[in-house]
Amino acid sequence: MAEYLRLRQICLVAPHLAPVISDISAIMGLNVCYRDGNVAKYGLENALLPVDTILLEVVAPFQPGTAAGRFLDKTGGRGGYMAIFCCDDPDARGKHANAIGVRTANVITHAPYRGVQLHPRDCRAAFIEFNHTDGSDDVLGPYPPAGPDWQKAIRKDVTVALTEVEMQSPDPQGLAEHWGKILGVGVSAGAGGELELKLPNARFRFVKGESDLMSGLTFKVADIAKVRDAAKAKGCKVSGNSFDLCGVTLKLVA
Repeated sequence: MAEYLRLRQICLVAPHLAPVISDISAIMGLNVCYRDGNVAKYGLENALLPVDTILLEVVAPFQPGTAAGRFLDKTGGRGGYMAIFCCDDPDARGKHANAIGVRTANVITHAPYRGVQLHPRDCRAAFIEFNHTDGSDDVLGPYPPAGPDWQKAIRKDVTVALTEVEMQSPDPQGLAEHWGKILGVGVSAGAGGELELKLPNARFRFVKGESDLMSGLTFKVADIAKVRDAAKAKGCKVSGNSFDLCGVTLKLVA
């Protein structure tokens, strides 16, 4: 698969949306670009915040019986919910995943956007979605899930970029190879010896842990101490240059 594949969006789940969004905005210096009314049909509310050209989304259930609510119950609120990739042909990538035993959970068609979501149980650790928007091969081009003018909400004075997604598993090699097969990306060894999948704009790093989950996000920030102090002020559990928020560990690098 020589076609392009980029990390477009990371989706986290919170029991309640408002407090988490105000904490993320205040700590990370990020602006909300959009709240998508389309997710109400799934019993969810959401907000998206751009981190350069990658979107950070938080969803929260507002009624019982949602998939996101079940995810919170099952994981005890730990772990990221979805890794969303833009590519040139989501249907072909979906078929490739089906051929290796990963089922399609949902297909979203909101022209000019098309998304194929794969079953989290088959993906292990998190949902994977492939999507494409006609005319948006430019990373700053249209991306309907983030609203009509998401680009205007980009801020880089505090948080510069989302650089890495940490995945944990009792079998990190197995999970890395599995995600590598689904994404069509070869597994490589990172600087610290951990296995990783490198994309043009971010990497996925696989570490040992008790269960399969998306456990952390790494952000490049302008001033680590400032962000760390803001996290402390909001009552987050801070340890070294990382803190816990919305079920994942946010790690800060300069």
